[in-house]
Amino acid sequence: MIKQTLWAVIAAGSLAACDVAPVGQSPTTPVPAPSGAPAMSPNQAARSFVRVVQTLEPVAERECRARTSGVNCDFNIVVDDRPGQPANAFQTLDKNGRPVVAFTMALIADARNEDELAFVLGHEAAHHIGGHIARQQQNAVAGAVIFAGLATLSGGGAEAVRSAQKLGAQVGARSYSKDFELEADALGTIITKRAGYDPLRGAQFFTRIPDPGDKFLGTHPPNASRIDVVRRTVAGL
Repeated sequence: MIKQTLWAVIAAGSLAACDVAPVGQSPTTPVPAPSGAPAMSPNQAARSFVRVVQTLEPVAERECRARTSGVNCDFNIVVDDRPGQPANAFQTLDKNGRPVVAFTMALIADARNEDELAFVLGHEAAHHIGGHIARQQQNAVAGAVIFAGLATLSGGGAEAVRSAQKLGAQVGARSYSKDFELEADALGTIITKRAGYDPLRGAQFFTRIPDPGDKFLGTHPPNASRIDVVRRTVAGL
């Protein structure tokens, strides 16, 4: 369901779209020149976001119900309008287990078109449909148990075991994070396409954010790999 707070983004848009850089912009990554500024005006971006949510949310919920059993598919799409938040979107669950997808104002302002907004929303919805939060938690628990066991077997004391548990949880949580991102890219592509948007155009968002590369225990795969998944998924539709 779309909350009334979404409409507040239209009024706030003019205050949130100045000098926005892609999420995680590092000094070694060129900052977009003025000519590369968002193609949409603040009000256009805000209205486009509302329109995308209205169009894509029902599609995501249908896809969720078709692919899961006993899962809450009533997405709550919200806007994080706190000042100074970087361009970002994320999926979580509220205390009742309802899926929440949040966009910061900076991400909405940075979008070049509705296809990009739709792709990001489809991607985040796909994380929920794929059960990635629960799977990540399971991996974290498994990592903590394994590392703690190894520390115990090696004769480590209580503090060493606790440190091993923490490290194991971190390693476990990150162990399949890249796979989860690619899974969400693939399913997000399907959702975006079925909602009437162009996922290939939407995935151009990846060309403007820093490439994480293929780092050991990194949380996100290389941007080129993500775009390739989108292309292959579209080709199969």
